[in-house]
Amino acid sequence: MDISSDMIITSASNDKVKAVKKLMKSASERRDTGTYVVEGIRMFREIPSCDIVSVFVAYGLADRFDEDISDIPTDKLLYVKDNVFAGMAGTNSPQGIMAVVKMKKYKLQDICGEGEKPFIFIADRIQDPGNMGTILRSAEAAGVTGIIISRDTVDIYNPKVVRSTMGSIFRMKVYVSDDLCSDIDLLKKRKITIYGAHLDGEELYRHSFDSSCAFLIGNEGNGLSSEVSAKADKLIRIPMEGQVESLNAAVSTAIISYEVLRQRKF
Repeated sequence: MDISSDMIITSASNDKVKAVKKLMKSASERRDTGTYVVEGIRMFREIPSCDIVSVFVAYGLADRFDEDISDIPTDKLLYVKDNVFAGMAGTNSPQGIMAVVKMKKYKLQDICGEGEKPFIFIADRIQDPGNMGTILRSAEAAGVTGIIISRDTVDIYNPKVVRSTMGSIFRMKVYVSDDLCSDIDLLKKRKITIYGAHLDGEELYRHSFDSSCAFLIGNEGNGLSSEVSAKADKLIRIPMEGQVESLNAAVSTAIISYEVLRQRKF
């Protein structure tokens, strides 16, 4: 495509550039607009086309993305001077392409699923973006049907979370709960057994997870809150050798996820 000079954003003070920067930094801006930012070509290729609001391409690298952006409507495609693009990016070595994407909004009933045995994770106050992103990615890989997060859990559309998901952000159903305990009660009414990951629990491998189930995973430093922990039907723990007292929240999620997958599939 021939790109004329008037098609190129050359100033960091451009309103569209400033809007992207604001989305990168502000969770409230993301919530208000219902959009977030995705960086890098690998992630870009996984975005559902219907969710793309706009695409920004570094002018000096545009040729390498010709095939990837060939179906993007011209009114959604913006070229940016390389140094301006670098200032927009949230990574030290930007790849030259990013997109503003629509958030997906899910309700509790979407997480429970219809005509299937729900397999749910419930995140209570998880704060680390890398942990949250890895939880989404390992959950997708293990066949988790949905994730519920407390309102005070890290924003799943935080750029660091988005990068850590490696594309799972586009496919995993995530519901943000304003009242985690009430929503757990609703899950119980649907005959979903609630398991709490807890140091005082019974060994994970002594339990059968063939029926509908949900797992409570707590804050990295403090674990589950006493209020949320009390909602568990059963407490479970991952057995550990040596002097290790606890595992990273994302690691714990992966271990539990794959035990459920193993029991249900093999």
